[in-house]
Amino acid sequence: MNETRIRMDAIGVATTDLAATLAFYRRLGLTFPEGAEQLPHVEAELAGGIRLMFDPDPGAGERGRGRVGLAFHCGDAAGVDAAYEGLTGAGHRGEAKPWDAPWGQRYAVVLDPDGNQVDLFAPLA
Repeated sequence: MNETRIRMDAIGVATTDLAATLAFYRRLGLTFPEGAEQLPHVEAELAGGIRLMFDPDPGAGERGRGRVGLAFHCGDAAGVDAAYEGLTGAGHRGEAKPWDAPWGQRYAVVLDPDGNQVDLFAPLA
């Protein structure tokens, strides 16, 4: 695994009530666009460039997994593949093998030892 090219990029939260969640985080000083409550995906940039992302999911927490996921930028498509192979090769559970996602990224998903989702991604060339 080429760790020098991997960087923490985002924290994702699945929410059962997006409007209530955005209202809560607005009270803590985060800003979201007007009408964000109607969007399928909402992000706020935090200090240091980390993104905090919210996705509505009415069944969040009912599937035996956490509601929080971490996303790591792996530099390029080969970095995604290498990170996935390194983690699964070390015995960590692969949730989704690397694939070319329709939104223009190489993407893979692994679970950390506590079952939290960890997304590995990079833009497609």
